[in-house]
Amino acid sequence: MSGAVLIAIVAGGAALLGLLTFSMVRGRDVRGAGALSRETIRRDRDADLDVPSGSSGRDVERAASEARSAALVPASAGAPALWVPPDREEVGVSRRQFFNRASVTLMSAGLGGFAAAGFVAFLWPTAAPVFGGKVNVGKLGDVLATIRSSGGFFYSSAARSYVTVFPTEAIPKAKGVGEYASLLSGMENGVIASYQKCPHLGCRVPECKSSQWFECPCHGSQYNRVGEKKAGPAPRGMDHFAIEVSAAGDVIVDTSLVINGPPLGTNTTGQEAEGPHCITGGGGSH
Repeated sequence: MSGAVLIAIVAGGAALLGLLTFSMVRGRDVRGAGALSRETIRRDRDADLDVPSGSSGRDVERAASEARSAALVPASAGAPALWVPPDREEVGVSRRQFFNRASVTLMSAGLGGFAAAGFVAFLWPTAAPVFGGKVNVGKLGDVLATIRSSGGFFYSSAARSYVTVFPTEAIPKAKGVGEYASLLSGMENGVIASYQKCPHLGCRVPECKSSQWFECPCHGSQYNRVGEKKAGPAPRGMDHFAIEVSAAGDVIVDTSLVINGPPLGTNTTGQEAEGPHCITGGGGSH
């Protein structure tokens, strides 16, 4: 086969291949154009359908707006009211204001109650006997009866003192003791009040029924029945309170003033121990 024939065959095959390729691409484009054409046809067909007519959305909105406008009441032609700021007291109080006012109120109430209680107490003082003032320990006859029945001593816790019998025959000697000057009124009524506190170091001095003396349990100081020192380290006799007997026979012990006991060596009654001592080792007699 000659070269010219071979070249002609190759050229014819190439031309045929190009024509086939162009036909394929064109067919693909035609199918695409056909798809778009079918959408257009479908829209046209839908447009031909009988769609019921009605109000549009804009028409509905316009009608509602016109209805609202018709319902509005026109404003009056009068002058506008002036604005007045609200009262803070009416609006309310803050938490700090609430606590401040509560504190002031409670403090005022407390001070008022305290003042009222003091005023009432001043107007109506207590009738109960109180140490530091005049204490009514009972009727003179009852006090003397108790002294006899209780072994020689009458104790008043309200007056913090012992009431004992002061012998009538000892009054002349008592008048010669300076410390007894304010006690003579009670002595002349037959009684004397001795403070329960020991003049040595302040211990409470009980009575001793067996010796009929006062005997201090702390350091052994001893005193006779009217409080005159007999033994021990005490610097003087027992201190006393003045007694007055009212017209009604009440024995009133004045505890507002402590009267120093008689000096060492005072012995107006001459009473010695009448039995065994309750406290021993009190030291020598004075």
